[in-house]
Amino acid sequence: MIQASELILNPDGSVYHLNLRPEHIAHNIIFVGDQNRVEKITQFFEKIEFSTQKREFKTQTGIYKGKRITVISTGIGPDNIDIVLNELDALVNIDLETRTPKENLTSLNIVRIGTSGSLQEDIPVDSFVMSKFGLGLDNMLRSYFIDDVSNAAIEDAFIMHTNWDIRKGRPYAIACSEKLEKIIESEKIFKGITATAGGFYGPQGRVLRLNIQDEELNNKMDNFDFDGTKITNLEMETAAIYGLSALLGHNALSLNAIIANRASGTFSEDPYKAVDELITYTLNKLAQTNV
Repeated sequence: MIQASELILNPDGSVYHLNLRPEHIAHNIIFVGDQNRVEKITQFFEKIEFSTQKREFKTQTGIYKGKRITVISTGIGPDNIDIVLNELDALVNIDLETRTPKENLTSLNIVRIGTSGSLQEDIPVDSFVMSKFGLGLDNMLRSYFIDDVSNAAIEDAFIMHTNWDIRKGRPYAIACSEKLEKIIESEKIFKGITATAGGFYGPQGRVLRLNIQDEELNNKMDNFDFDGTKITNLEMETAAIYGLSALLGHNALSLNAIIANRASGTFSEDPYKAVDELITYTLNKLAQTNV
């Protein structure tokens, strides 16, 4: 039995941070970072059957073209992903009354929708990027045993290419769900490696008043190439989502609307349109399948 201190439940039986019970979520889940973006997705639903919010974690579950879908805001960073993924898994794979894992496990389908800037000049603004791999620079996932789900070849190549200081921890590389990749992909979607940082300023190469350990890291990432696959963008959640989903047996895919191109110095003339197009594209793909 899992102790009360390890799996914390609220008085109503919901999981501690997300404030959700098993009946509140669908098996198809969309992640967004910003709580205000939840309703930018659910505005397209025919019906919203459940809504709640605790801290930065806002959840709405409803129906889109006959498909039951849940939208959850995760907040920022891999530490929040550790909370969200573990509590979602508990909702479907742990009997919350007996506090024991279920014999028959459920796989959730999780699609992250975000915005990002491209690192590559040939990925223009207003395009979509699918994260073929998440490359974690944050070290959070190293609290778990990840050798069976990580790609050591990409990790080793990245470490050598960047002359990575191992005192920051070993980067980890995790692939997306092949199942969701086949469902969502199209000719207009670019694929690549999404790097996940553990912070917004120094970890992403931004300098305000503090010097950073490697001022050239961003430039090194720009020209990293693993068997023709480049780092397309840099953000703070994807690798953690991929890693925990793979470990727990869920399917995960991360998509970004590209609203800026750092290589060319361009910015989308209508970033809200790009995001809405990615949202409707993803919802339609999920609604048209049997996932």
